[in-house]
Amino acid sequence: MIAFVSGTVAALAPDAAVVEVGGVGMAVQCTPNTLSTLRVGKPAKLATSLVVREDSLTLYGFADDDERQVFELLQTASGVGPRLAQAMLAVHTPDALRRAVSTADEKALTAVPGIGKKGAQKLLLELKDRLGEPVGAPAVGAPVGAGWRDQLHAALIGLGYATREADEAVSAVAPQAEAAGGTPQVGQLLKAALQTLNRAR
Repeated sequence: MIAFVSGTVAALAPDAAVVEVGGVGMAVQCTPNTLSTLRVGKPAKLATSLVVREDSLTLYGFADDDERQVFELLQTASGVGPRLAQAMLAVHTPDALRRAVSTADEKALTAVPGIGKKGAQKLLLELKDRLGEPVGAPAVGAPVGAGWRDQLHAALIGLGYATREADEAVSAVAPQAEAAGGTPQVGQLLKAALQTLNRAR
Protein backbone atom coordinates (compact mmCIF):
# COMPACT_ATOMS: atom_id res chain seq x y z
CA MET A 1 0.00 0.00 0.00
CA ILE A 2 1.16 3.55 -0.75
CA ALA A 3 0.66 5.29 2.63
CA PHE A 4 1.62 8.78 1.46
CA VAL A 5 3.26 10.75 -1.33
CA SER A 6 5.69 13.58 -0.68
CA GLY A 7 7.18 15.85 -3.31
CA THR A 8 6.71 18.98 -5.40
CA VAL A 9 3.24 19.78 -6.74
CA ALA A 10 3.67 19.67 -10.53
CA ALA A 11 0.07 20.38 -11.56
CA LEU A 12 -3.42 20.96 -10.17
CA ALA A 13 -6.84 20.21 -11.67
CA PRO A 14 -10.37 20.63 -10.22
CA ASP A 15 -10.34 17.09 -8.80
CA ALA A 16 -6.69 15.99 -8.75
CA ALA A 17 -3.09 16.96 -8.13
CA VAL A 18 0.11 15.68 -9.73
CA VAL A 19 2.93 15.31 -7.20
CA GLU A 20 6.45 14.68 -8.51
CA VAL A 21 8.01 11.86 -6.51
CA GLY A 22 11.54 10.84 -7.51
CA GLY A 23 11.08 12.06 -11.07
CA VAL A 24 7.67 10.37 -11.45
CA GLY A 25 4.42 12.33 -11.58
CA MET A 26 1.86 10.70 -9.27
CA ALA A 27 -1.75 11.65 -10.09
CA VAL A 28 -3.73 11.87 -6.85
CA GLN A 29 -7.51 12.33 -6.64
CA CYS A 30 -8.33 14.92 -3.95
CA THR A 31 -11.29 16.83 -2.54
CA PRO A 32 -11.52 20.56 -3.35
CA ASN A 33 -10.70 21.38 0.28
CA THR A 34 -7.44 19.42 0.10
CA LEU A 35 -6.58 20.89 -3.30
CA SER A 36 -7.08 24.40 -1.93
CA THR A 37 -4.08 23.84 0.39
CA LEU A 38 -1.72 22.92 -2.47
CA ARG A 39 0.34 25.24 -4.68
CA VAL A 40 2.13 24.40 -7.96
CA GLY A 41 5.89 24.34 -7.43
CA LYS A 42 5.59 23.98 -3.66
CA PRO A 43 6.32 20.84 -1.59
CA ALA A 44 3.38 18.77 -0.37
CA LYS A 45 2.76 15.60 1.60
CA LEU A 46 -0.54 13.78 1.20
CA ALA A 47 -1.81 10.72 3.03
CA THR A 48 -3.01 8.32 0.33
CA SER A 49 -5.23 5.32 -0.27
CA LEU A 50 -4.73 3.13 -3.33
CA VAL A 51 -7.93 1.72 -4.83
CA VAL A 52 -7.33 -1.28 -7.09
CA ARG A 53 -9.83 -2.28 -9.76
CA GLU A 54 -9.53 -4.77 -12.62
CA ASP A 55 -9.00 -1.97 -15.13
CA SER A 56 -7.44 0.78 -13.01
CA LEU A 57 -5.24 1.82 -10.11
CA THR A 58 -6.43 5.07 -8.53
CA LEU A 59 -4.60 6.96 -5.81
CA TYR A 60 -6.73 9.13 -3.50
CA GLY A 61 -5.03 11.86 -1.48
CA PHE A 62 -5.94 13.44 1.86
CA ALA A 63 -4.82 16.29 4.09
CA ASP A 64 -4.07 13.89 6.95
CA ASP A 65 -4.23 10.29 8.16
CA ASP A 66 -7.57 10.83 9.91
CA GLU A 67 -9.25 11.82 6.66
CA ARG A 68 -7.77 8.78 4.89
CA GLN A 69 -8.94 6.46 7.66
CA VAL A 70 -12.50 7.80 7.47
CA PHE A 71 -12.38 7.45 3.64
CA GLU A 72 -11.51 3.77 4.03
CA LEU A 73 -14.06 3.15 6.81
CA LEU A 74 -16.85 4.72 4.75
CA GLN A 75 -16.21 2.14 2.03
CA THR A 76 -16.97 -0.70 4.46
CA ALA A 77 -20.64 0.29 4.14
CA SER A 78 -22.49 -1.49 1.32
CA GLY A 79 -22.96 0.67 -1.75
CA VAL A 80 -20.19 3.11 -0.86
CA GLY A 81 -17.31 3.16 -3.31
CA PRO A 82 -14.30 5.48 -3.39
CA ARG A 83 -16.11 8.18 -5.42
CA LEU A 84 -19.00 8.44 -2.96
CA ALA A 85 -16.66 8.28 0.04
CA GLN A 86 -14.64 11.14 -1.45
CA ALA A 87 -17.83 13.10 -2.14
CA MET A 88 -18.80 12.69 1.51
CA LEU A 89 -15.44 14.10 2.58
CA ALA A 90 -15.76 16.94 0.08
CA VAL A 91 -18.95 18.05 1.85
CA HIS A 92 -18.11 17.14 5.47
CA THR A 93 -14.99 17.00 7.64
CA PRO A 94 -14.20 13.62 9.24
CA ASP A 95 -15.50 14.90 12.58
CA ALA A 96 -18.68 16.23 11.01
CA LEU A 97 -19.32 12.78 9.53
CA ARG A 98 -18.71 11.14 12.91
CA ARG A 99 -21.11 13.61 14.49
CA ALA A 100 -23.74 13.04 11.80
CA VAL A 101 -23.57 9.27 12.31
CA SER A 102 -23.51 9.43 16.12
CA THR A 103 -26.53 11.78 16.20
CA ALA A 104 -28.38 9.98 13.33
CA ASP A 105 -28.42 13.22 11.30
CA GLU A 106 -30.02 12.19 8.00
CA LYS A 107 -30.06 15.75 6.71
CA ALA A 108 -26.26 16.00 6.91
CA LEU A 109 -25.82 12.86 4.81
CA THR A 110 -28.43 13.81 2.21
CA ALA A 111 -26.43 17.03 1.65
CA VAL A 112 -23.94 14.81 -0.17
CA PRO A 113 -24.66 14.45 -3.91
CA GLY A 114 -25.72 10.86 -4.61
CA ILE A 115 -27.19 10.12 -1.17
CA GLY A 116 -30.96 10.12 -0.81
CA LYS A 117 -33.13 9.69 2.28
CA LYS A 118 -33.17 5.86 2.17
CA GLY A 119 -29.45 5.73 1.45
CA ALA A 120 -28.76 8.03 4.41
CA GLN A 121 -30.84 5.83 6.75
CA LYS A 122 -28.97 2.74 5.59
CA LEU A 123 -25.58 4.41 6.04
CA LEU A 124 -26.46 5.58 9.54
CA LEU A 125 -27.23 2.00 10.53
CA GLU A 126 -24.12 0.50 8.93
CA LEU A 127 -21.63 3.13 10.06
CA LYS A 128 -22.95 3.59 13.59
CA ASP A 129 -20.22 1.60 15.33
CA ARG A 130 -17.47 2.08 12.75
CA LEU A 131 -16.50 5.76 12.62
CA GLY A 132 -16.12 6.34 16.36
CA GLU A 133 -16.89 9.49 18.34
CA PRO A 134 -16.10 13.04 17.15
CA VAL A 135 -12.78 14.30 18.48
CA GLY A 136 -12.82 17.98 17.52
CA ALA A 137 -14.98 21.03 18.15
CA PRO A 138 -18.65 20.81 17.15
CA ALA A 139 -19.28 21.53 13.49
CA VAL A 140 -21.82 20.68 10.87
CA GLY A 141 -20.36 19.98 7.46
CA ALA A 142 -17.26 22.02 6.71
CA PRO A 143 -18.56 25.56 7.10
CA VAL A 144 -15.98 28.27 6.55
CA GLY A 145 -18.09 31.31 7.40
CA ALA A 146 -16.62 34.66 6.44
CA GLY A 147 -13.30 33.07 5.43
CA TRP A 148 -14.71 31.39 2.33
CA ARG A 149 -13.61 34.24 0.03
CA ASP A 150 -9.96 33.90 1.05
CA GLN A 151 -10.02 30.10 0.82
CA LEU A 152 -11.71 30.12 -2.59
CA HIS A 153 -9.39 32.83 -3.92
CA ALA A 154 -6.31 30.91 -2.73
CA ALA A 155 -7.62 27.68 -4.30
CA LEU A 156 -8.12 29.37 -7.69
CA ILE A 157 -4.65 30.96 -7.58
CA GLY A 158 -3.26 27.54 -6.71
CA LEU A 159 -4.96 26.09 -9.80
CA GLY A 160 -3.08 28.62 -11.95
CA TYR A 161 -5.69 31.34 -12.51
CA ALA A 162 -4.63 35.00 -12.53
CA THR A 163 -5.54 37.21 -9.57
CA ARG A 164 -8.04 39.14 -11.69
CA GLU A 165 -9.74 35.92 -12.84
CA ALA A 166 -9.89 34.66 -9.26
CA ASP A 167 -11.39 37.96 -8.08
CA GLU A 168 -14.09 37.80 -10.78
CA ALA A 169 -14.93 34.16 -10.02
CA VAL A 170 -15.24 34.88 -6.28
CA SER A 171 -17.60 37.76 -7.03
CA ALA A 172 -19.62 35.56 -9.41
CA VAL A 173 -20.31 32.91 -6.77
CA ALA A 174 -20.89 35.37 -3.90
CA PRO A 175 -24.72 35.25 -4.29
CA GLN A 176 -24.59 31.43 -4.05
CA ALA A 177 -22.42 31.67 -0.93
CA GLU A 178 -24.75 34.18 0.72
CA ALA A 179 -27.76 31.97 -0.10
CA ALA A 180 -26.06 29.20 1.92
CA GLY A 181 -26.84 31.18 5.06
CA GLY A 182 -23.33 32.24 5.97
CA THR A 183 -21.81 28.75 6.04
CA PRO A 184 -20.99 27.96 2.39
CA GLN A 185 -18.98 24.89 1.44
CA VAL A 186 -15.71 25.87 -0.26
CA GLY A 187 -15.69 22.68 -2.34
CA GLN A 188 -19.10 23.43 -3.89
CA LEU A 189 -18.16 27.08 -4.46
CA LEU A 190 -14.92 26.02 -6.15
CA LYS A 191 -16.84 23.88 -8.64
CA ALA A 192 -19.21 26.78 -9.38
CA ALA A 193 -16.30 29.22 -9.74
CA LEU A 194 -14.51 26.90 -12.19
CA GLN A 195 -17.67 26.67 -14.28
CA THR A 196 -17.90 30.48 -14.53
CA LEU A 197 -14.22 30.69 -15.49
CA ASN A 198 -14.62 28.02 -18.18
CA ARG A 199 -17.56 29.93 -19.66
CA ALA A 200 -15.54 33.14 -19.68
CA ARG A 201 -12.67 31.62 -21.63
